[in-house]
Amino acid sequence: MISANDLSPAELAALLHFHADAGVEWLLEEEAVDRFAEFEAMKAARRPATQAQPQTAAAGERPAPSDSRTPPRPTTAARPVPAAIAASGPQPAIPDGEAVQQARFVAETARSLAELKTAIEAFNGCNLKHSARSTIFASGDAESGIMVIGSAPGAEDDREGVPFSGKSGQLFDKMLAAIGLTRSSVLLTQVIPWRPPGNRPPSAAEMDICRPFIERQIALAEPKAILLLGNFAARFFFGENDTIHGLRGRWREIAAADCVIPAIASLHPQDLLTAPVNKRLAWNDLLAFQAKLKSLSLLRN
Repeated sequence: MISANDLSPAELAALLHFHADAGVEWLLEEEAVDRFAEFEAMKAARRPATQAQPQTAAAGERPAPSDSRTPPRPTTAARPVPAAIAASGPQPAIPDGEAVQQARFVAETARSLAELKTAIEAFNGCNLKHSARSTIFASGDAESGIMVIGSAPGAEDDREGVPFSGKSGQLFDKMLAAIGLTRSSVLLTQVIPWRPPGNRPPSAAEMDICRPFIERQIALAEPKAILLLGNFAARFFFGENDTIHGLRGRWREIAAADCVIPAIASLHPQDLLTAPVNKRLAWNDLLAFQAKLKSLSLLRN
C-alpha cells in the first residue's frame, strides 16, 4: 500500500480529485460500521414476515407433549439493526416496485414545478440520492416553450447543483448562443436528478424510479420542442438501444402525460470535448432545432 507521505503534492491532488469524481465523500467514519451486517440487516428487514404458524391439532388428536429441557427452535424473525448502523442515519434505499409507485404518486400530486422540486428533494426512495451531493432540478424559463434535457448529472453538476456545469457547461453555453439562445431563455434539466456514483449508467430500477419525475417536469412545463443531449437521454425517451450517432438528427415525438412533444437528439457537450471532430454533427442538429423553434414562433428570425 502506498502511503500519502510517498506522494508528491500533484499526485496527492490528482488522487483526491479521482476519489471526488468517483463519488467518495469521506474516507473514514467516526465509528466503525460493519457493512456486511448492515446489508444482512437490510435484507432481513425487507423480508416478509414468516408465514409459518403452528398448525391447529386435528380433531381427536392430542398435541405432542412439550419437553422443557429442549431448547426452543430459532425463529426466522428479522434481526434487529445494530445500534451503530441505526445511529449512522438513513439507510440506503434499494430500488423496488414500491419505490416506483411512491415516485409516481409524488410526481402526480405536484401541481407546479416548485411543488415538484420540493417533493423530489424530500423523496428518499432512490439509492442514488444518498451518494449525491445535490438534487438537480429544472432551471431557466419554464414559460419559454423550449426544453433542453441532459442525461445525468456529472461531477461538476453535482458540486455546483445546476445542470451543465464545468467545461462541458461552458461549451453548452456557446452551443446555445450559436442559435440565439441562453440558459435563461430555455428550461434546462436532466433525466436523472442525482449523480450516479462514478458516473456509472443508472440501473433499470433507478430509471423506473426517476421516470415519473422527468415526465412530470415535461407535463408541467408543456414545452413546444425538446432538445435531448447525450446517448442516455436519447435512449431513455426514444426507447431504442442505438448509439447517439444513430439516434441524433431526426425529429421524433415523445409523450409525457397528455403531452406529445417533438424532440430531436444530439451529442452531449461532454461528448464533443472528448471527440471535437463530432462538433459538425452537433452543429447540424442545432440548426435543425433552431429551424423548428422559428417555425413554432419560439425564436425570432
